[in-house]
Formats: sequence, structure tokens, C-alpha cells
Amino acid sequence: MLRSGTSGLVRSNFLRNRIISRRSTTITPPAEPYSKFIGPRDRKRVGKWLLCVAGASFGTVVIGGITRITRSGLSMVDWHPFREFPPFTRARWEAEFEKYKQFPEFKLENHDMTLEQFKKIWWVEYLHRTMGRVTGLTFAIPFGYFVLTRTFPFQLMKKLYCIGGLLLCQGYLGWYMVKSGLEEETAKKYSHPHVSHYRLAAHLGTAFVFYSLVLSTAFELLLPPQMVSITPKHLLFRKCLIGLTGLVFVTAISGAFVAGLEAGLVYNSWPKMADRWIPTDINTKYPWYKNVTENPTTAQFDHRLLAHTVVLSVLALWLYSRRLNLPPRSRLAMNIFLGAAAAQTTLGIVTLLTYVPKPLASLHQAGALGLLSSAIWATHESKLFRLIPK
Repeated sequence: MLRSGTSGLVRSNFLRNRIISRRSTTITPPAEPYSKFIGPRDRKRVGKWLLCVAGASFGTVVIGGITRITRSGLSMVDWHPFREFPPFTRARWEAEFEKYKQFPEFKLENHDMTLEQFKKIWWVEYLHRTMGRVTGLTFAIPFGYFVLTRTFPFQLMKKLYCIGGLLLCQGYLGWYMVKSGLEEETAKKYSHPHVSHYRLAAHLGTAFVFYSLVLSTAFELLLPPQMVSITPKHLLFRKCLIGLTGLVFVTAISGAFVAGLEAGLVYNSWPKMADRWIPTDINTKYPWYKNVTENPTTAQFDHRLLAHTVVLSVLALWLYSRRLNLPPRSRLAMNIFLGAAAAQTTLGIVTLLTYVPKPLASLHQAGALGLLSSAIWATHESKLFRLIPK
């Protein structure tokens, strides 16, 4: 009888524990990335270096937007990775101006441009290229030092080599994009000098990917996990954040098509496009497979639709996050994500209604990268959740 009662008690406790384990879970803080291979001091050094690289990349993207908006990108008609210097003498300036005169932008649009006007757009493009080189040096020099001192673990080394290769690809894509605007055939096709919006989207997209990888790696090294009790809803929350970050990226790339096609000047009203929710010329003049990327009306419509979807999705996910037990840093990241989405959407609407003034257009592109940054941070905080039974 005693054995039977003891057995029943054990079985009862086992079943009770099974029920409790199904109803509740806890998070045990996962080990910090690369913690087995790199000490806290080196982790902070590498993380701060990557934040500097991300900052330089951010500045390069912003100046690139100014270059496009001021139509300065075609002022430098050749490219040398290590032999581009300002022409400080008047003779060199005139020689540079003469090279510019041989290409479609001067012949079709700027045939009355003076040397002093040319200098202004040349300096903007030169600043953009210089910032690209500064970003490269900010990455390459410390990277070489850390490699020589064997600071990186193998897993991190592979990732950083990929990031470095992406940076080299980004530099080439920049010239490949500019080259399209120097071609006579492209100018004839569009009746004006035109940088390929496909190459523009590729150039901007590569810059965003590079920035995202650098920033997320810096977060991995600098922001340790936080302990918190969670439920399976946290996993859904994380999946939604990952998808929303991808949507933010796609929306930014759609903005590159809007910029490349100058679609921001097609309809300058909101919330409707003129007097319609769906404009009549959204799918005319182009084959269906080119309509999205060639028709300015469709490009603007798609960008609007994606932007509205982003801000509503961020609001919905923020409201959902209020029901969850989140660590303070994760909640702060969600608050900033919502604020960035609201600010970026408002800025886009104001830019549209005021016929795309240059300062607002440049600020809107910077806002896109800021919104992506907040999404990356919020996603990083969410991936610290790890369900294991009690």
C-alpha cells in the first residue's frame, strides 16, 4: 500500500509539472555572440569600430542623396579609385570642364553653364566619392589591424570578409550607375540625360545592405542579452519584426525607383492621387512586366502603398508589444521604431505636397535609413528571446 501510494504521488507530481511546463516558459539569457572566442574588451573595441563604419556609411548615403537631388552625379565623367584629386589651378578646372562638355548632360541641359556653376556640382560629387573612400578606409585599416592581432574569431572573420567584399562591390556599382548617365543611347531613349534607375536602385540597395550588416554586427557585440520571462507570443512578435524590417527595406528600394523616374512630381496630392485613389494611368503605356519599374505613376503608387503598410504595421506591432513582458531596452527600441515610422511618413507626405524641395527630399532619404536602423535595433532586441521549459 505504501509503494502504491508513493507511486501515485510521483505520477501526480509528474503530470502537474508537465502541465505547468506547457503553460509557462522562461528565458535564459543566451551566450553573447562570439563570447567563447573573443573577450569583453575586444568585443567592445570591435563593436565601437563597426559603429564608426556604420556612421560613415550613413553619411555617405545622405550625401549621395544630395548628389542625386542637385543633379551633380554626372559632373565627374571618369573614375579612378586612387587618383582623384581636386583641380586646384584654373587650367585644370577648365580641362575638367571641357571633359564634362563632351557628354549628354552638358549638351542637352547645361549648355549655358559657366565654369563657376560647374565647380559647385563637381564639389558635391567629389564629396560623395570622398565619403565613400572614407568609409572604405574606416573599415579597412582597423580590419587589417584586428586581423594581424588575431582579434577576430573565425565566425566573425568570415562575416567581415563578406562585408568588405560588399563594400568593394558598392564602389564599383557607383561608377556603373554614373556611367549609364554618360551614354548617348540612354540620353536619346529618354530625351534627356538619365541615370539608369535600375542601377540606382542596385547602388542604394547595396549601400543599405552593407549598412544593415555592419550595424547589426555592432549590436551583437555591444548589446548583451537581457533576461525576461516570456510566452510563445514573443516568438510571433520576433517573426513579425523580421518581416517588417524586410518590408522597410523594400519600401526604401521602391523609393529609389521613384527618385530615378522623378515620379515624385507626377501626383502631388494626398491621400488621393489627384481625385482618385487609384489613378487611371497606373497600368498604361508599358507592358505589365515593366509597368512597376518604368511607369512613374505606378512607381509612386507602389511607394505610397508600401509606406502606408509600413506605418500601419509598425503601429499594430507596437500595440501588440504593449501586451508582452519586454525588457526595458526592447520596449525603448519599439517606441523609437514607432516614432521613426511616424516621422518618416509625415516627412514623405510633406515632401510630396510641397513638390519635392531639395532639403526635404534629402531629409526623407536620410529618414529611410534612420527608420531601417530602428527596425534593425528592435529586431536585434527581439532575437534575444529563447524559449526553454521550466
